Amino acid sequence: MLIPAETTAVTIQRLSMPPVSNSVISRHVAVIGAGAAGLVTARELRRKRHSVVISHHVAVIGAGAAGLVTARELQRKGHSVVVFERGDQVGGTWVYTAMLESDHLGLDPTRTKVHSSLYCSLRTNLPRESMGFSDYPFFSRDDPDRDPRRFPGHREVLMYLKDFAHEFRLGELVRFETEVVRVRLMEGSKWNVKSRKRDEDEAGFDEIFDAVVVCNGHLTEPRIALIPGMNEWPGKQMHSHNYRVPEPFRDQVVVLIGSSASAVDISRDIAGVAKEVHIAARTVGDETLGKQPGYDNMWLHPMIGSVSGDGTVYFQDGSLVLADVILHCTGYKYDFPFLETNGIVTVDDNRVGPLYKHVFPPALAPWLSFVGLPTKVITFTMFELQSKWIAGVLSNQSMLPSQEEMMEDVKALYSSLEAAGTPKQYTHCMGISQFQYSNWLAAQCGCPGNEEWRVQMYLANGRNRRARPETFRDEWEDHHLVLQAHEDFIKYTSNVVSDKCV
Repeated sequence: MLIPAETTAVTIQRLSMPPVSNSVISRHVAVIGAGAAGLVTARELRRKRHSVVISHHVAVIGAGAAGLVTARELQRKGHSVVVFERGDQVGGTWVYTAMLESDHLGLDPTRTKVHSSLYCSLRTNLPRESMGFSDYPFFSRDDPDRDPRRFPGHREVLMYLKDFAHEFRLGELVRFETEVVRVRLMEGSKWNVKSRKRDEDEAGFDEIFDAVVVCNGHLTEPRIALIPGMNEWPGKQMHSHNYRVPEPFRDQVVVLIGSSASAVDISRDIAGVAKEVHIAARTVGDETLGKQPGYDNMWLHPMIGSVSGDGTVYFQDGSLVLADVILHCTGYKYDFPFLETNGIVTVDDNRVGPLYKHVFPPALAPWLSFVGLPTKVITFTMFELQSKWIAGVLSNQSMLPSQEEMMEDVKALYSSLEAAGTPKQYTHCMGISQFQYSNWLAAQCGCPGNEEWRVQMYLANGRNRRARPETFRDEWEDHHLVLQAHEDFIKYTSNVVSDKCV
């Protein structure tokens, strides 16, 4: 029979996936007729394609900020979620402990490991208005036990995350004191997850999951500066991962390597008790070298050239100092010791890849994904958008490109970084480019992009931090942006806007 030319054919396409429980079989549907009835039917079919709930059994590794919001977004889409957390509470890196690792430099693979890198005096370097999740703002609480400051201490951030977990009943999904020891790819794109309860049998317990989302953080495995003569140097060396309080450095000469936010904080912390603090940084202007304003015992130098067996530290400009301690504030390595992907996902000079948009390995998408790899970003809001995207893809409400197209996108990113002279280790470092990335993620999720006040607040905070490195947390001039933020928060948390995303 001939089909009239005006026939409209509608195909409901499904993401290619192995059979799993509760999935929906795709069908090819022909709608005969392009009149009003036919067009309405086609529209309804397209609408229903995105209303069908596809539920998967998903393992989330880590119950820090990334793991918590990922669990919430997955659960909102109807997925069955298990969160594995080796600690005894939610919060991840925001759980402070005075404990230190047995190897303070972090080189011994058999050392006793401590997850958190927090130091006692740490306060956020972003204002709380910009930090919170979109529908759960980081308000200051009228509670004498809470920290009302705009740049609060680390305990307040932990309390916020605990409030968030309580609000959305996420604790019910978390297996505490349970370490993931292996995640192994199986036939049929399934994952074998072996976990072990603390202080229990080494054999562990195996489970099968449809998908795995890695949210284990990246502030635990130290990166160390490679310095000629380092192995012969007789003084004490340690990484900032094992810095907690300044008292152990009293009356000592300390050389601190690094210029990141933690390096700035720790150098000022130590200067209150140390005899001398000498900061060695790779990127410093000649005009800023020498004794630092406001301090009688702090100097800024170019990077260390070498060290010698008599305790001398030589800087690249020829200056030197006899030091007691070298403190490495030199960042961290991405580390996934539990992950077995047959070489598909690797970490090469701190580049985790290949990953499409820093989230999905093309060959394993969408069944393996990562949340929280980008650095120098507004972390919580990015975690939220990445996890919304993942949940939408697993629910078949957002479609990924083909494996080949995703790989081409990854190659294009690598080429652009190489052309810009960006070292491989900074592949996931974003800075100002985070907003373009976040807007792209938001578009995939059907969400609005970055609010203008959030972008401007980030930029204003950066300017203020450079102008007032000692006092930026307590002196600022962006009050108008704070008012704009609170106006939005009222909308997000009222009936005016119940869900910002489609």
